[in-house]
Amino acid sequence: MSRTAVNFVVDATLLAVFLILAWVSVILTFVFPRGTVAHGWSLWGAGYDDWCATQFFVLCVFSLTVLLHVMLHWSWVCGVVASRLSRWKGRAIRPDDGSQTLYGVGLLIVLVNVLGLAIAAATLAIQAPMP
Repeated sequence: MSRTAVNFVVDATLLAVFLILAWVSVILTFVFPRGTVAHGWSLWGAGYDDWCATQFFVLCVFSLTVLLHVMLHWSWVCGVVASRLSRWKGRAIRPDDGSQTLYGVGLLIVLVNVLGLAIAAATLAIQAPMP
């Protein structure tokens, strides 16, 4: 399969998964009552918790597809950043493929750690309802 065909399939998948995520989110926000009142309600045999689980699954698929999309376009991203830095520094900057890979892996590690810290902060700050 050509690179263009792969990009098309990834982009079409990204669009489809985004539309599914938007649809499930609208169902949860506007069709079901609020989560605390939705106990016992169901839509097409699935309750509120089932729809929340579906939303999380679709969000995970969407995130992985976005990651794949960025990976496929990483040399372009690095080229744009390098051209902006070249203008700013006044000299040509051309990172090689190895440097681009290290920058990408480093950025991914930083982003995952920031996300982990945000989840940890939420876990430590959550409060149970007062009896």
